[in-house]
Amino acid sequence: MKAVSITEHGGPEVLKWVEAEDPTPAAGEVVIDVVASALNRADVMQRWGLYPLRPGWSPYPGLEVSGRIGAVGEGVTGWRVGDEVCALLTGGGYAQKVAVPAGQLLTIPKGIGLTEAAGLPEVTATVWSNIVMTARLKPGETLLVHGGAGGVGTMAIQIAKAMGARVVTTVGGPEKAAQARDLGADVAIDYRTEDFTEHGPYDVILDVVGGDYLERNVQSLAADGRLVVIGLQKGLDGRLDLAELVFKRASVHGTTLRTRSTQDKAEIVAEVQKNVWPMIEDGRVTPVVERTVSMADAAEGHRLMEAGGHLGKILLVNDVENG
Repeated sequence: MKAVSITEHGGPEVLKWVEAEDPTPAAGEVVIDVVASALNRADVMQRWGLYPLRPGWSPYPGLEVSGRIGAVGEGVTGWRVGDEVCALLTGGGYAQKVAVPAGQLLTIPKGIGLTEAAGLPEVTATVWSNIVMTARLKPGETLLVHGGAGGVGTMAIQIAKAMGARVVTTVGGPEKAAQARDLGADVAIDYRTEDFTEHGPYDVILDVVGGDYLERNVQSLAADGRLVVIGLQKGLDGRLDLAELVFKRASVHGTTLRTRSTQDKAEIVAEVQKNVWPMIEDGRVTPVVERTVSMADAAEGHRLMEAGGHLGKILLVNDVENG
């Protein structure tokens, strides 16, 4: 098979389409013949050397794919060769084939194309595990989503609205604000000209930014509010007023999906299949795809992501035959 290799740490030009060894399924795994993968911010961080790999992780980037099952390992039940699936990965999605634990497989939602489905597993699992399983968002509560134009943000807006929450989001510029409102956001704040603290308080905040947003996030929380930090785009350090945290009975959670155990990921995937897939199939939630790029030209996809300005997901399509 072929895969996208990070030949050294650096810019998009270090991504090369190279020959690689075909994976074989271990017990409890399947091998997927990949139709498409999707870009995530973690892929960019890995390329720059800011997301160290753990033993056993694939050296190739890519946290989600769609495709067809090409081989089934010992002990796998409920899936067979030829099934069309999408999957949550620890890595390895930028390739023609990838092995994945069967518990991280999802069916393709009705009405969604196989290529388009590549952009669903990571964002749906990220959003559901954080705003529902961790932060316990309830109907009628107010959610603040930072980065409402990105893959996670566009999905979080829609899922929260489908749950009956009020949604506020921060975006960069009036065009993105209009797009966020079209997705269901009740309030879209241009962070370049407005202060999101003025629109609080918020019961739940989903933060992909990190850094100095920490202090303002806590200031903006309602009593018993919950802040979930899942990204560090503005850095690793932030100020935390413990008195404000205590008096509000607030909580701050830091989470990441990639490093969770196989069992944890299987539980999250099962929750997504049960709760989010019906929202997609009845039209309450729609995947947002900016554009597709050939997987062999993954560098172009990374350039688009780092340039900003895109809405939703960028997909990498495997337009070279598997084999």
